[in-house]
Amino acid sequence: MMQDKTSFSLKTLVATVLAASLLAACGSSPPTRFYTLAAPADGGASVRATSQGPQTFIEVMPVSVPDRLARPQLVVRSDGTQVEVLEQDRWASPFNNELRDALAAGVAWRLGAIDVSRGGRPADQPSYRIHVELRDFDAARNGHVQASFGWTITRSDDRRSAACRLTVVERVAGAANADVVAATQRAVGKAVQAIADDVRALQAGQGGQCSA
Repeated sequence: MMQDKTSFSLKTLVATVLAASLLAACGSSPPTRFYTLAAPADGGASVRATSQGPQTFIEVMPVSVPDRLARPQLVVRSDGTQVEVLEQDRWASPFNNELRDALAAGVAWRLGAIDVSRGGRPADQPSYRIHVELRDFDAARNGHVQASFGWTITRSDDRRSAACRLTVVERVAGAANADVVAATQRAVGKAVQAIADDVRALQAGQGGQCSA
């Protein structure tokens, strides 16, 4: 009987140690880091544009991205043939949503416009509907972020439109994933500026012209 009690105690002790080890292992998992494409103060735009005439309304539609990027995880190139999907480094929302929000906020800031993508445009006011496609995107630590954008802008009342594209290459300053994010923010900022310039061209009656 004494031997049975001793055996039971040893088994209980081993189980307790194993459970504690598992808890410790879980507790030591690296934290998940979340990133945003929204640059602080709109990426350094010095002064927000103010409308000199009627209020400008924009509608930035959902952004199309390559399938491999339509996820919350950061995707970076590791070598000439492989990419890494980073579970511990994520966008604040799926990349396509994060990109749409950054483009909408940036263009609205530069134009002094109101984004009515989710409703709110007065019935008697025209809006500029913006469809953006991220056609290609590649990012590497200690390398570059290369992004190819295409977009169309259509004025709602007279249907004047412009179709444009832009390829941006931004240097990644270091080996940290945050460096990749910073370079991506700059690339998106250049697309934002080009899109805002094209909206201004349509406002001035220069349909079909592109800044890029």
